[in-house]
Amino acid sequence: MRKLVGLLAVASLCAACGGSSPESVAGEPGAPAPTAAAGTTDVSLLAKAAAAVGIPQYRDVTLPAGTTLRLELQSAIASDSSNVEDTVRASLRQPVSVDGNAVLPTGTEIVGTVTSVERAGRVKGRARIAYRFDSIDYGGERYDIHTNTLSHQAEATKGEDATKIGIGAGAGAAIGALLGGGDGAAKGAAIGGGAGTGVVLATRGKEVRLGPGADVTARLTAPLTVRVKVS
Repeated sequence: MRKLVGLLAVASLCAACGGSSPESVAGEPGAPAPTAAAGTTDVSLLAKAAAAVGIPQYRDVTLPAGTTLRLELQSAIASDSSNVEDTVRASLRQPVSVDGNAVLPTGTEIVGTVTSVERAGRVKGRARIAYRFDSIDYGGERYDIHTNTLSHQAEATKGEDATKIGIGAGAGAAIGALLGGGDGAAKGAAIGGGAGTGVVLATRGKEVRLGPGADVTARLTAPLTVRVKVS
């Protein structure tokens, strides 16, 4: 019914200006020949009539490649629990604007997948996890997007490993000195150092873990065109 009322309003406005009604088709018997001025008037009237009856109006807006997406993770990811192709969800923590006009509001959902996972090694190899986003939900529609790959790597643990080995050597030297003097201290240090190295070999390094609420930043690598409601 609302759509019918809108069409009737459009027809009456067009008739009032002497333009053709929505049912008129160029080339029909008795139909007036369209002119550039009449066409322009009809488009304007259609827009005004649609606005008068509350019919939403949209326009296409393109976000250029390089647009920054400041995101907040909605799902947890970790190098010791996530797998390749796991879903990663995030939402915009800041709106995205074009020419000073907000296009994508805060809270817009972005979805992606884990692309690479590496657990921390026992001797060497730092934990790492990578992912990228490939779709966005906006205005009840889903759009395909392309972003750069985001990667997080664990901190190095060389300093901690050296400390563990040093503590082992020091403890061994103290025990060796008690048992056999200087010579015993030297042997004890070697034994203690070996024990410390054993601890390092048996212990993995730090993992990468990001929970919901973590701030990350992605960047569009290809333009994205979305339909934006203007009225």
